[in-house]
Amino acid sequence: MTGLPLDGVLVADFGRVLAAPYLTMLLADLGADVIKVEQPGTGDDTRAWGPPHAQGEATYFLSVNRNKRSLTLDLRDPADHARAVELVRRADVLVENFRPGTMARHGLGPDRAEALNPRLVYCSITGFGSGEGAGLPGYDLLVQAVGGLMSVTGPAPGEPVKTGVALVDVLTGLHAAVGVLAALRERETTGRGQLVELNLLSTLLSGLVNQSAGYTLAGAVPGILGNRHPSIAPYEVFTAADRPLVVAVGNDRQFAALCRGVGAPELAADPRFATNADRVAHVGALARELTSRLERRTAAEWFAVLTPLGVPCGPVNDLAGAFALADSLGLHPRAPLPGRDGSPLELVANPIGLSRTPPRYHLPPPRLGEHTAELTAWLDAPYDEHPYDQHSHDQHPRDEHSYDKAPEDRP
Repeated sequence: MTGLPLDGVLVADFGRVLAAPYLTMLLADLGADVIKVEQPGTGDDTRAWGPPHAQGEATYFLSVNRNKRSLTLDLRDPADHARAVELVRRADVLVENFRPGTMARHGLGPDRAEALNPRLVYCSITGFGSGEGAGLPGYDLLVQAVGGLMSVTGPAPGEPVKTGVALVDVLTGLHAAVGVLAALRERETTGRGQLVELNLLSTLLSGLVNQSAGYTLAGAVPGILGNRHPSIAPYEVFTAADRPLVVAVGNDRQFAALCRGVGAPELAADPRFATNADRVAHVGALARELTSRLERRTAAEWFAVLTPLGVPCGPVNDLAGAFALADSLGLHPRAPLPGRDGSPLELVANPIGLSRTPPRYHLPPPRLGEHTAELTAWLDAPYDEHPYDQHSHDQHPRDEHSYDKAPEDRP
C-alpha cells in the first residue's frame, strides 16, 4: 500500500474542543500518528456535548477526532508528567490550545519543549494571542462578535447573527494545518522545529478577506446586507414558489442569460441594470423585477431551467439535501469507519483530494483512554533514538486535559 504524505510524523495532541482537534484530524487523515492527550475521567470537553449522539458518543466529539489514539495523563501526577515529557521528546509536532501560560506552568511550554526536542514543531492556538490579549477567553461566538463577522451577518441592519457553525475555530484549524506543514517542510532544511502561533481574532480578520481589505485599503466599514453582496448583483436569495432560491450572477453575460431564462430579456438592456455597477446601484429595483418572475415556479424548476443557460443558481438545502446533492455528483462526502457496535460509523470525508496518496480512515474516534495501556508501556520503555536525529518513528505503535477550565475555542 502506498504510504501517506505524513507517515512517520508523530503528533502530541494536547488540544481540545474544535480548532486544535480539527487541525490534528486533518494531519491524521494524511497519515500522521496522532496521540490525543486527555484528562483522566473527563477528557475532551466535547465528549459531553450532546445531543445528538451516535453509538453512545457525542457527535460533536466524533466529528473531529477520527484516526487518533487516546492517552489519559494527569500532569499533576509525577509519573504521568514524566510520560508527557517523554512524549514531547519523541514527537515531531505538539499542538495545544490552552490559555497562554498553561502549558508552561506544567513545564511543557515552548521554551522547555525546544530544550527537550529542538526538532519539535510546537503549535499554539489562542483566542487573542499571547500578549495583551492573553487573559481574554477565546470563545468562538465572542470572536465572531468582537472580530466583525456578526457586523456583516444577519437579515437586516441592527440584527447581527452568528454563523450556524463555529466557523472561526474551523478557519483557525485550517490555517494552523498550513503553518504546521510549512514548519515541517522548513525543518527538512534546517533540522530545527519552530513555534507556530495562531489566534482566533487574527484568523477571522484574515478570513473576512474583501470586507477586511475594504476597510484597510479604503476605510469602508461594511454593515449588514442580509443575503445581498456589497459588490455584485444579483447575488442573493430570492423567493421561488416553494422555497428560497439563490441566484449568484457574477458578470453581464450571466445576467443576460438569467433575463432570458426568466422570460424578461428586456431587463438586460434596461440602463438601470446594464452593468454590474448599475445593478448594485439599483439592487432593490432589480430584486423586485426578478422576484415577480421567480416566484412563479419552484426552486427545482428554476434550477433545471437556468443551470443549462450558465446561470449559477440553486435551492437553499438543508443538510440532508446538501449530502444528497454531493452524493448525486459523485463527490463521496462520507467517510465510513467501523463502529463500536459493528455497524458503520459515517463521518464527513476529508475534502482534500490526492491522486496517489488520498486521506485514509482507519481508526474510529477513540474512547477516553482507550490506548493508554499500550502508549504508557511505549513511553515507559527505553527509547534509543536521539531526539536531535532525523526521526524515523518506526518504533511508534501504529494500531492505534483539560487542566484549565477556560478553553480557547468553544463554539
